[in-house]
Amino acid sequence: MISFKDIELQDKDLITSYTLNGPRRNCDLSFSNLCSWRFLYNTQFATMDGFLLLKFWANEELVYMMPIGNGDLKKVLDALIEDAHREGEPFCLLGICAGMCVELEALMPGKFQFTADRDYADYLYLRTDLATLSGKKFQSKRNHVNKFKKTYSYEYTPITPDRIQECLELEAEWCKVNNCDQQEGTGNERRALIYALHHFDELGLTGGILHADGKIVAFTFGMPINQDTFGVHVEKADTNIDGAYAMVNYKFANRIPEQYTYINREEDLGIEGLRKAKLSYQPAIILEKYSACLKEEPVEAIKW
Repeated sequence: MISFKDIELQDKDLITSYTLNGPRRNCDLSFSNLCSWRFLYNTQFATMDGFLLLKFWANEELVYMMPIGNGDLKKVLDALIEDAHREGEPFCLLGICAGMCVELEALMPGKFQFTADRDYADYLYLRTDLATLSGKKFQSKRNHVNKFKKTYSYEYTPITPDRIQECLELEAEWCKVNNCDQQEGTGNERRALIYALHHFDELGLTGGILHADGKIVAFTFGMPINQDTFGVHVEKADTNIDGAYAMVNYKFANRIPEQYTYINREEDLGIEGLRKAKLSYQPAIILEKYSACLKEEPVEAIKW
């Protein structure tokens, strides 16, 4: 029997000892995301035989992440299947990337049904692309940044404890303009964001604030996912300030350490405008993610 427990802030070092040293670049494995969204997913974790195990509920469906670590993966998968059955639920894995599909098929041939969901694919960009905006393909982005520089007296500074309140105030104004409390998705995002800001240092986050003419107009933050990928989890800006999003994106990319080849800017959730914006930054990788459910235990399509 696997002894799962709720994720807490004090579990950061243990969990990241697996995720940061693993090969997986998906945003779901950021400790900040795991912890900040636990209110919605009842996220739990356990360790077993050299693997980190993650378990949660998505729209009332029990799901697991692919075990992270090294050792006898088949043995651990069998234990997870037994755990699901003990819960009286079918066995499904979420956030499965293409390489993991191959791995699962090799371990348990013909056992899984793999289903892709484009809405939950992650967008990975080369850090050097976002930090330089060089080349013809980024001409329009450079234009936004240059116009911002010419229009405003601006300052970009790191998020520090004394500046958290500024971010909360901008987020509240953004939420008011976008009626996010009237929508479940943006309401949940707001709850996760506020939690992250209130526990910024404990989660291991870094970020930046953009001021224009002495007023905060944007902020952003994130944290490493593994040794070569940095996750940007939040980016909020005053939509009345032309170029604020482009500028804070550019400035933050320049502060991300050079060890990170990729910046993961997460999913578009099937939102047309968001997809267009993410594609406009020329992703190096669109990281497709699948659900993997046992064929003998069919379930309805699972959404995060």
